[in-house]
Amino acid sequence: MGLMIRSSSIHAAGCYTTSAIPKGVKVVEYTGPRISKKKADAQFKDSKTTYLFGIGNGLNVIDGHGMAMYINHSCDPNCETEELRGRVWVMSLRRIAPGEELTYDYNLYDGEEDDARCYCGAAACRQTMYSAEEIARRKKAAKRKAAKAVGKRVLTRRK
Repeated sequence: MGLMIRSSSIHAAGCYTTSAIPKGVKVVEYTGPRISKKKADAQFKDSKTTYLFGIGNGLNVIDGHGMAMYINHSCDPNCETEELRGRVWVMSLRRIAPGEELTYDYNLYDGEEDDARCYCGAAACRQTMYSAEEIARRKKAAKRKAAKAVGKRVLTRRK
């Protein structure tokens, strides 16, 4: 199957198919050097754009190189990723028409508060590339922080 990189309405450049892709097939492998998450965090600390893909238990990442690194996030994706025997594959969730942009849900699980806005334009866009679990975790943490701040104000007033 043919893939090409061109401008994307989602984000800068995207990966598009030049031929039909059947449902349930390996489309492209996410390749690149494998480094520790700790090393990646240090190396890309000041980078606004990275192509890091968490693998295994999350302690290591692939520093993306090649076609797959251009696949953009969507809240209504046509692909998903699957780790098979230590390799990460982008798999088609449905038939994908020629000329269609390939997308998958990034399901981010860490990062800064405002660095993961979603621009996919899907009808059910959640406005972030964070996973549903990460969104819930962040909301819970924000509530705890707010409750703690209220408690501190109450204690301060008593003085």
